[in-house]
Amino acid sequence: MWLVHVALRRPYTFVCVAILMLVFGVVAIISMPIDIFPTINIPVVSMLWSYGGLSPREMEQRVVSSAERAYSSYVNDVEHIESQSLNGLSIIKVYFQPGADVNAGMAQLAATSQGIIRNMPPNMTPPFMVRFNATDVPILQLGVNSPQRTESELNDLGQNFIRVPLGTVRGASVLPAYGGVPRVVNVDIDPVALFAKGLSAGDVSRAVNAQNVILPSGTAKMGGREYYVRLNSSPDSARQIADLPLKQVNGAMVTIGDVAQVREGGGVQTNIVRQNGRRGTYISILKNGKASTLDVVDQVKTMLPQIRAGLPNDVLLTLLGDQSIYVRATIAGVLREGVIAAVLTALMILVFLGSWRSTIIVALSIPLSVLTSIIALWAVGETLNVMTLGGLALAVGILVDDATVAIENIHRNLEHGKPLREAILDGAEQIAIPAFVSTLAICIVFLPIFALKGPAAALFRPLALSVIFAMAASYFLSRTLVPTMADYMLPAEATHHAPEGAGPRGDGWYRRFVARFDAEFERFRGAYHSLLAGALEHRRIVLSGAAVFVLASLALAPAI
Repeated sequence: MWLVHVALRRPYTFVCVAILMLVFGVVAIISMPIDIFPTINIPVVSMLWSYGGLSPREMEQRVVSSAERAYSSYVNDVEHIESQSLNGLSIIKVYFQPGADVNAGMAQLAATSQGIIRNMPPNMTPPFMVRFNATDVPILQLGVNSPQRTESELNDLGQNFIRVPLGTVRGASVLPAYGGVPRVVNVDIDPVALFAKGLSAGDVSRAVNAQNVILPSGTAKMGGREYYVRLNSSPDSARQIADLPLKQVNGAMVTIGDVAQVREGGGVQTNIVRQNGRRGTYISILKNGKASTLDVVDQVKTMLPQIRAGLPNDVLLTLLGDQSIYVRATIAGVLREGVIAAVLTALMILVFLGSWRSTIIVALSIPLSVLTSIIALWAVGETLNVMTLGGLALAVGILVDDATVAIENIHRNLEHGKPLREAILDGAEQIAIPAFVSTLAICIVFLPIFALKGPAAALFRPLALSVIFAMAASYFLSRTLVPTMADYMLPAEATHHAPEGAGPRGDGWYRRFVARFDAEFERFRGAYHSLLAGALEHRRIVLSGAAVFVLASLALAPAI
């Protein structure tokens, strides 16, 4: 009640507060990242150890066992460790305790891995470290297709001419091209010719490695100038590789082309991508950290025309998947629900109270409550995603209650002949406790969500926060802004209220419509009163009919 007195004594203060809510709400919407899901922090780090040629059993005994012992000894907050060994590859998943500092754990894992490499098989390389994030889903998928080019050429275009410029998009993480085969130079050895020359496959391998090098050769000083000398022994084409010498046999030099076929081709194909029945390549684009999905998608789409201009005319670059569609649909759904709620509330107040000024007061409180909730979500580090927007959509239907009840109770007190200021104070005092209790009753429903842990907590806490913040803002506005606006906007209507009943409000057709509606509604209320009295007099019949209806409805269960 004291808050209403303060609002009426300091009206400009709360009008400025409402304006600040509007301004900071718009700033929050512009600044907040827009994503598909909330950030789900799962404390898991995967270590990928690779060593070609080792069997799964050897990988487990010579690599995984040593790594697991070291990780459990030197890395803090480890909950448990899982591993899987394959041919030449081991995947070790390190699960941390909930709430652990995963970044510090990753630093300890990297340091520990460097320290145990000397105990691994010779020439073992450090592991590839991946932090798992449940929200790392592709936000865009680009298809690369051509009716003329081979899969290796499409893979090369996707890897080197499409993926590289996309990597400059802020917040984007572009995965390697999927589909086709990596473009390589193949040396296909002819075993018969090799045997006839008295050579082995190792001779061919050593010749290629020895003559395909780029070496620094120092400098040469000539007079007053010093020149850099560069030695480039890397062949420029596959044909030059075929001309590399292998060995002199019976006075004749044997080249690689004599015992092998050198060609431009691809490596071993491990995956296939088809688009409309034709093989091609596709590139997945993820977002990094707290970047906005819509911002990343818009930047990528802006860059696509420039990338297409640099590709051959026969190469088609198409969008195969776009997650921003669902984000935009969610935003549009929230806006649509908000507009529907505002329109229905406005119609209700216009029809039942016959006051367009009261309609404006209630209609302003709904968007301000939503904007205040967005400001609070921004302050606690949340994003605009499916869950927060869904919570706001859920709250929109509840937000109309506080302002509507407040303004309706003011009208009720006006109809009892009270002055406007007294009607506002009495109306606010009469509903202060019930409105506060109802707000708490709604908010307390979401409290068990804060007891959740793991991914479930990360998903549903933003939804609960958005509803709670919106409800708190709605109650605050109904105690401050609504009485303030009523004090300024309703004096013109206060004279139209007669004691113990509503007098004529408005002029012309609208006054006649409201009067006609009030008469019909009173007739409907009288009929309902008679029906309710009859039901109370025949309780057994009513309860029996309700029980029969419930039992009969169970017959519909097989049809569901």
